[in-house]
Amino acid sequence: MSTFNSLSDRALDLANQMGDNLKHVVPHAGKWLETGAKFGVLKTGARVATVFVRRNPVIAIATAAGAGLLWYAAKRRAKQASNGGNGDTIEGTAKRVDARRGDNTASSRRSTTSARKRARSSKASDNAKSAD
Repeated sequence: MSTFNSLSDRALDLANQMGDNLKHVVPHAGKWLETGAKFGVLKTGARVATVFVRRNPVIAIATAAGAGLLWYAAKRRAKQASNGGNGDTIEGTAKRVDARRGDNTASSRRSTTSARKRARSSKASDNAKSAD
């Protein structure tokens, strides 16, 4: 066997070995393509978001504030849920008191007041008549 023949056999073995390796790599190539596509979308989205923020800073600030409030509300709700749902409640008792009419009701006070006014006005009119 000459060196030329052994060299071609060796090259053929290497080619077969590389083909086998590529067969194992091909499923990962799909993942690499997906990852590359995701990076492309992320890059494009970041560029669009940057342009939007430059043109509309007030809307961007309001959106960030709203997101912060939503995050805070979710955090508080999770904290309340971990405390057994009690949260900031205060335990206590209450007693219902029914309103009853008594001697000192508003209507009896009104009638007394109006009677006093009538008495005063009649005295004033009597004094005015007697002065004439």
